[in-house]
Amino acid sequence: MIRIYQLTLFLIGFVITIQAQTITYKTEPNISYRSGEKLDDYMKERCKLDIYFPENVDSFITVVWFHGGGLTGGEKHIPERLKNKKIAIVTVNYRLSPKVKSPAYIDDAAAAVAWTFNNIGKYGGDPKKIVVSGHSAGGYLASMIGLDKKYLAAYGFDANSIQKLVPFSGQMITHFEIRKERGIPEKQPVVDEFAPQFHVRADAPPLYLITGDRELEMLGRYEENAYMWRMMKISGHKKTFLYELDGFDHGGMAGPGFDLLLKILGK
Repeated sequence: MIRIYQLTLFLIGFVITIQAQTITYKTEPNISYRSGEKLDDYMKERCKLDIYFPENVDSFITVVWFHGGGLTGGEKHIPERLKNKKIAIVTVNYRLSPKVKSPAYIDDAAAAVAWTFNNIGKYGGDPKKIVVSGHSAGGYLASMIGLDKKYLAAYGFDANSIQKLVPFSGQMITHFEIRKERGIPEKQPVVDEFAPQFHVRADAPPLYLITGDRELEMLGRYEENAYMWRMMKISGHKKTFLYELDGFDHGGMAGPGFDLLLKILGK
């Protein structure tokens, strides 16, 4: 619904009408982003997303948001600081370890982004303005599907079609839960095909790496992102940026991270 407020001013015999349009927002919850006969009960339960979007804005930006939780927990939610900004938010649930093993949750993330490419135009969004983001495990998933092109390619999309990647405190080495699945301690670093750092490439979408304070972050998270920034630069990537949020720990950095994300989006 669009509400129009009118203010009429009488100036020297002329009537001036000022109209202010109020933007309204709508949420559609629990949309299945997978379909077909091969879905098991757990896929039917977890492979769902919510979309929050402005009803009367054309060609809006969409942020696909993946929650954190170490790939073992967490629930989709619409971040409050991203509401009412003339953008859409697609917030995603994905399958979790130990019920599934890698790369099931990475594939879920790709399927959700593919759904967004296929459907955002129906809501008024621009499929050329899809930004993929998330916190912690969500930042890891955003980075993996944006850098390892095979995941989105399986759904018919080029990862380079993503407008921007904005991971919040995401692991750039192989995620510690994946290492745990293999019996590798969380403090033993591994860089293999399940590490964003393994997929450094010059032609990737613009990459905005955001972490908390290096002295407060978890398990060297800042240093992982700093090394990722350096290697992307060396590879020839022109738009990799690194932000360290001084004074904020792993969980606390998400708040100012949202403010930075909005600035990156020009909001």
